[in-house]
Amino acid sequence: MSRAVVLGAGMVGSVMATDLATDFDVTLADLRQENLDKAAARAAHAKVDKRLRTVTADLSDSKAIGSLIADLGPTDIVVGALSSHLGFAALRTVIEKGKNYCDISFMGEDAPDLSTLAKERGSTCIVDMGVAPGMSHLLAAHGARQLASCDSIAIYVGGLPRERKMPFQYKAGFAPADVIEEYTRPTRLVRHGRIETAEALSEPEFLDFAELGTLEAVNTDGLRSLVYTHSVPNMKEKTLRYPGHYDLMRVFKAAGLFSKEPVAVPALNGKVMVRPLDATSAVLFPQWTYVPGEEDLTVMRITASGVAHHGARRMLTWDLFDRYHVPTQATSMSRTTAFPCTITARLIASGKLTSIGPGVHPPETLATVLGITDHILAELARRGVNYTHSAQD
Repeated sequence: MSRAVVLGAGMVGSVMATDLATDFDVTLADLRQENLDKAAARAAHAKVDKRLRTVTADLSDSKAIGSLIADLGPTDIVVGALSSHLGFAALRTVIEKGKNYCDISFMGEDAPDLSTLAKERGSTCIVDMGVAPGMSHLLAAHGARQLASCDSIAIYVGGLPRERKMPFQYKAGFAPADVIEEYTRPTRLVRHGRIETAEALSEPEFLDFAELGTLEAVNTDGLRSLVYTHSVPNMKEKTLRYPGHYDLMRVFKAAGLFSKEPVAVPALNGKVMVRPLDATSAVLFPQWTYVPGEEDLTVMRITASGVAHHGARRMLTWDLFDRYHVPTQATSMSRTTAFPCTITARLIASGKLTSIGPGVHPPETLATVLGITDHILAELARRGVNYTHSAQD
């Protein structure tokens, strides 16, 4: 049986490990024993625990990762579910060992910078393969390919608590530190054929969704690789929240509470240097963490607009509305993020993506392989994650 090593046992990593354990022997690594115990319980509930081995490991240490993956073969796979600040180093380590990789880390670095090394080592890596980025990019690219010419791509996505509670009206479906990273990292977008940079949380829009009503969308840095891989003259990615949340986040940001620059804070023995972001995180994160059984939802809309092959204007749309999965007690965000990655990991391990070859590839590359988009959508639907497609002339 093929083997899989999953790096990170958080909310998403534990779902990945359970899904992969249906047909792989899985090693799941994390530094936190609590995470590993929860993941083992999830696998036991799914009756796949006999194929899951948990290992305590410091995944910020390249040697630890190297040891975990050293003896993997060509039909085995490494899967990354690490927070953004660990993603790039882990990717480099996997490539240096010549292993294949599928990853969801929202890393700040440009992963394609390692593509030449991956080609040299024979390592096939698909990065950002979650829900967004991930399915957002795959479907945007798939839509663009279905048009004679595409002039606009728009991505709107958000993970939200089912129950709105003041004052935040929000909880984090993945690492809260990465949420704040979304709120502070400059965003790339394309207007009239030119790549531009905009401030995070800028240019609000209000969109109506049948299941939820009105949501607010602002600029975040989710286009990422699409900016360079697709010559579509207008592209944007925005994150959705309940109205009111962003007003509070803009106040926090303007007050400097997300700053990484240390400030002197009075203490008993003089002053200590503290990063405002660290203090803010210590206060916010416990309030932004889902308690067991607390329900969330994921909403996404991707549109590709342009001229159809018959000459008329056409807009292609994919919508996702997904809820907390009660039978497995898995959050919607963990499932919608984990499954695209595990499905793609299987494709890499089985050799079905040999046409794209070794290198570091973004999710939209998959749209170039005949039948792969439909396969991934069908596998998601089999797991209860359903995208609806519509076309409007």
